[in-house]
Amino acid sequence: MIPSGEQVELSAAGYTAVVTQVGAGLRSLRAHGRPLVREYPADSLTPVSSGVVLAPWPNRIRDGAYSFDGRDHLVPINEHDRGNALHGLVAWSAWDVAERSAERAVLRTRVWPSPAYPTILDLEAEYALGPDGLEWTLRAVNAGDVSAPYGASIHPYVLPGAAGTVDDWTLRLPAARYLDVDPERLLPREVLPVEGTPFDFRAGRAVEDLFVDHAFTEVSFGEDGYARVQVLGADGTGVEVVWDSASPWVQVHTADRPEPELNRTGLAVEPMTCPPDAFNSGTDLVTLAPGAEHAVSWRIRALDGS
Repeated sequence: MIPSGEQVELSAAGYTAVVTQVGAGLRSLRAHGRPLVREYPADSLTPVSSGVVLAPWPNRIRDGAYSFDGRDHLVPINEHDRGNALHGLVAWSAWDVAERSAERAVLRTRVWPSPAYPTILDLEAEYALGPDGLEWTLRAVNAGDVSAPYGASIHPYVLPGAAGTVDDWTLRLPAARYLDVDPERLLPREVLPVEGTPFDFRAGRAVEDLFVDHAFTEVSFGEDGYARVQVLGADGTGVEVVWDSASPWVQVHTADRPEPELNRTGLAVEPMTCPPDAFNSGTDLVTLAPGAEHAVSWRIRALDGS
């Protein structure tokens, strides 16, 4: 039995991908054989949320507690060293593979009401490969009879294709402000301008040895309505993450870890519909009324250095 469940293999236009049943996660994405995300073996547990869907909230909930519509909710704490509830409720859920073809797969799961969440939430993750890479769409429907808070993201650790670690790569991140966090628990303090700080990657610069585990906002969306984060290797090859204004935040993390095989070997780029601890702050939080739907999409594609 494979820990991440059924492995759904996709292929189209020179791209290949492997999607896992557990977490509806992206275990592998390649362009003409070149890895675009940090992979892990099929017979291993999914490490550090690699590639999974983050819903019904991304990032952290302080103390695993929040209030909504006058009711208090308690979420199991799964980041014990910091006392937070991290990355939603479906990262370890078994999703049903509802549709599949050579280039496309749809996985679905249901969140049932509990002390952690007030309603029935149906989630659908769609993966589609094409000439522009992988398009990743998450749809949510409130199938219950009470309103509920909602936020979403994804958790790929992207690779530029070049050898080395995050220290050797260049990051282009079109965001004018970042969320300052306390160093012990990585919980929000205040939103600050990136100008004049080490977190200003708007023009593109080397990451070097900088520690980053921060959310960025005031993202610049182009005339076509899309933002683009690029991670480049020394040879100019790279990877690009693309999304629209449904995700006004993006978390970037340099993957600082005690395990040598994970430490700074991929750069997490997580476009988010809301910032960390939004279930308490209310910032950019979506309220899903009974029967309401929400959809958000992201794209990952290769850059060839030309």
